[in-house]
Amino acid sequence: MKKILVMVVLLLVVFLAGCESLRFAPSQEQKENAWLHSRTTIAAAQEAKAENTSEKLQGLTELSELQSRAFTSYYGLPKRFPATEDLLAESNFQLGRSALQQSVERPDAFAMAGSLLEVAIGVSALIGGVYGTKAVGFFQQAKSKSQALKEIIAGNELFKTEHGDSVTSFKQAHRNQSPVTRQIVAGMKA
Repeated sequence: MKKILVMVVLLLVVFLAGCESLRFAPSQEQKENAWLHSRTTIAAAQEAKAENTSEKLQGLTELSELQSRAFTSYYGLPKRFPATEDLLAESNFQLGRSALQQSVERPDAFAMAGSLLEVAIGVSALIGGVYGTKAVGFFQQAKSKSQALKEIIAGNELFKTEHGDSVTSFKQAHRNQSPVTRQIVAGMKA
């Protein structure tokens, strides 16, 4: 019984904390980009001094180089280091764009919920017994319902996109949804 209570408390803490503070480990591309950024800022600072630019520009590039070291330290070193012979090569721009795209992606709420439900199912199965079996069934049903809701919302959005003339009728048909349902659907769309 204590194990179930501990499991429930842990799940509540995770659900109440939310996914906003969740951060995945940086990918190899992000690590390569951070390292390449560090090398680019070093080259920019050196070039600014070599070209005898204004003190302000030299100071800005020197500060940028110092700040860049923090990013590299935070992300960690990549397994493979990008070539730095030509920092302005198109491949480096592509790496930067790819790393930027990965950085703006937030964890998908459905993926996180699915993962948490998988963990809960696993823990419940380990506990075993009558309560463990009931918990496994409950979590499997919750996972199935979550997936079904996700598919329904995706289908509805596709319908509204393909049948623009029916959007008003579609919204009219859903006008009696409860505020809780509207909030859940809006959260899942975001």
